[in-house]
Amino acid sequence: MSLDERRAKSTAWALTFADVVTLLLTFFVLLLVMLSDAEKRLSTLIEKLLDETYEEMTIGLSYDNISVDRETKGIKITITGNLFKSTSAEIDPKYYDVVHQIGQLIADSDLMNINSREEHKSLLKIIDQNNATLNVEVRCEGHTDDAKLPPNSEYPSNWELSAARSLNLVRLMNKHAGMPEKYFSALGYGEFRPVIDVSNISDFKEKQKGRAKNRRVEIYLDAFARNKIQSDEKDLIESLSSKKRKKEEPDLKQTS
Repeated sequence: MSLDERRAKSTAWALTFADVVTLLLTFFVLLLVMLSDAEKRLSTLIEKLLDETYEEMTIGLSYDNISVDRETKGIKITITGNLFKSTSAEIDPKYYDVVHQIGQLIADSDLMNINSREEHKSLLKIIDQNNATLNVEVRCEGHTDDAKLPPNSEYPSNWELSAARSLNLVRLMNKHAGMPEKYFSALGYGEFRPVIDVSNISDFKEKQKGRAKNRRVEIYLDAFARNKIQSDEKDLIESLSSKKRKKEEPDLKQTS
């Protein structure tokens, strides 16, 4: 046997190994592509559901001081005007009916009643196949203008004022909607996220108009899929017990 033949035989295993590695790599790439396609399809279906809910909100909320927009963060409902009393977090009673209507529209939407709607069974099935659950949130964000609060104000800054306003709105909306508290959250940004920058406006009347637009509350309705979590105490105990048994198994084998 020649030297070249011996070398060829000694390296023959490398060709088989390279084929196996290539096949494994191809398999994992294909798996990633399939998972990515499944996530994209799921995201597309959820976005379609949000689009349908947006249309419902647009029809139901036709007021001069309320706008409904479709954004990447979901559906945004913006309320401007004198929703709150000056330097106070107390909601003006004349807006109670409007807040009630917003809460009711959210509660009656397809998004909040997906489990009872036959046309969305396929979406729920896909979500379950992905070992996920549909997470829906109603987030309220309060914004004030840049005017400083008076010394005798109940709140030390616009931060606290905006947070208190959004929280009060969430409480009132939740009361009318009759939805579980887990869906709601409240945030306050003070004067730091204005719609109009009034710092360069010298005309007093124009500055007041700008400030009026900056004083607002934004309600976001959003939905997304997330991995399932332990649903109850029993599942959690079983999971922890299983982990404990697996951890103790090697020790038992060593002592036997």
